[in-house]
Amino acid sequence: MSKIHYITKEGLDNLKKELDYLIKVERKNITQQIADARDKGDLSENAEYDAAKEAQGMLEAKIAMLQDKIMNARIIDENSINTDEITLMNVVKLKNLSNGSVISYTIVPESEADIKKGKISVKTPIAKGLLGKKIGEIAKISVPSGIIEFEILEISI
Repeated sequence: MSKIHYITKEGLDNLKKELDYLIKVERKNITQQIADARDKGDLSENAEYDAAKEAQGMLEAKIAMLQDKIMNARIIDENSINTDEITLMNVVKLKNLSNGSVISYTIVPESEADIKKGKISVKTPIAKGLLGKKIGEIAKISVPSGIIEFEILEISI
């Protein structure tokens, strides 16, 4: 039985685009590489053929994984997201109490994490330490470099 994947509509659309590209473009490229290598003769000593077959196996595994994620995806309804306490899909404004800096993160499903856009996975130590906290609370979060204390300044969508 496959695991349910919580995802935004945007994230699901991105997975579908990636799957479509892999099936329509990459699969054809690999098939052509295999055919080209096969034309070069003896397959038992053909490293190019072996490499193309290995690439095909990896591509098919990735396609199967994406199909599974899409099939088991559950879209998160942003209208039902609570802002009383930190949950998945919240935008959280934090103050680092050790240096006074203020940062914002959006807590997203693991597959949509993008630190450059301020989106952190719900499975990161920071997100885990923030979940369930309310405005004004102090979150003590254990990270590899020690304990960081954040004050929750704002929770929004």
